[in-house]
Amino acid sequence: MNNNEKMAAAVAIAQERAREVAARVKPAAAQMKPLAQSSQEAARRGVLQTRTWAAPRVARSGQVLQDDIAPKVADMLSSAARRIEPEKPRSRNWWTLSGIAILVAAAATAAAAALRKRSSSSRTIPEAEADTTGEVPGAPQASADTDASRAGRIS
Repeated sequence: MNNNEKMAAAVAIAQERAREVAARVKPAAAQMKPLAQSSQEAARRGVLQTRTWAAPRVARSGQVLQDDIAPKVADMLSSAARRIEPEKPRSRNWWTLSGIAILVAAAATAAAAALRKRSSSSRTIPEAEADTTGEVPGAPQASADTDASRAGRIS
């Protein structure tokens, strides 16, 4: 007998034994079927009762988490975020800079007005020093020759 034949004989023996065991188990399985069905129904009832019992407790736990624990966790996370956030660079205070610029411009304007007033007051002649001839200072002076020639007099 070669190896293939030996294997085929072993397989046939195993199949026969499996059939004999199945034939012996069938009556026991028939007796167990009603017990399995009642166990299944009992398990369904148990699961339903457990879910009925657990649902309000889970809801209450969720409410406690939301009301008590979540705010504390949120505060801890917020403070941790503030601690690890880098400092913001200081921005220049534009209001101060613009105020300084306005003050400098006003001072320059006041200085220019003061210089203009001083220079215009030095050009005018005080009344005590004014000419008594009645001539207006800064007006063109007429020569005596031209006045006589206009009147028809020739000298």
